[in-house]
Amino acid sequence: MDTSATILIVEDNPDDYEACITALTQDNNLANPVHWCKTGDEGLDYLCGGGKYADSKPEMPCLIMLDLNLPGTDGRQVLAQIKTDEMLKKIPVIVMTSSRDQADIDACYREGANSYVVKPVDLDGFIASITRLRDYWFQIVVLPQPR
Repeated sequence: MDTSATILIVEDNPDDYEACITALTQDNNLANPVHWCKTGDEGLDYLCGGGKYADSKPEMPCLIMLDLNLPGTDGRQVLAQIKTDEMLKKIPVIVMTSSRDQADIDACYREGANSYVVKPVDLDGFIASITRLRDYWFQIVVLPQPR
């Protein structure tokens, strides 16, 4: 995989973001740049070149890690917009959430999520979960190259 390809994390909780970074970079197994958006609206602006990203051309990510319960435009709405956009729909989206609600799981997969991960409550469990995702998505799966 191209280690210059960006990973987009759309997550409002700074602790969960830091846990993701720790898990992604532990053992120096991942050198990809990471971009953090704290709201669904900011994530969509990043992907579509709107808002504060209107004057720049952000790097298209090779993978999106998306929290489901975001302030404003929530992860469900972000996922739906990504998967209906011709330029974005091929980017794999991993939904990360505390929700074990089967309706949420079904809805996310119906909208095109590539993985649905329930965030463990404890930090060690969360890091272990993201580490397994990292190992799967970056060692087994061939990701699309950003355009």
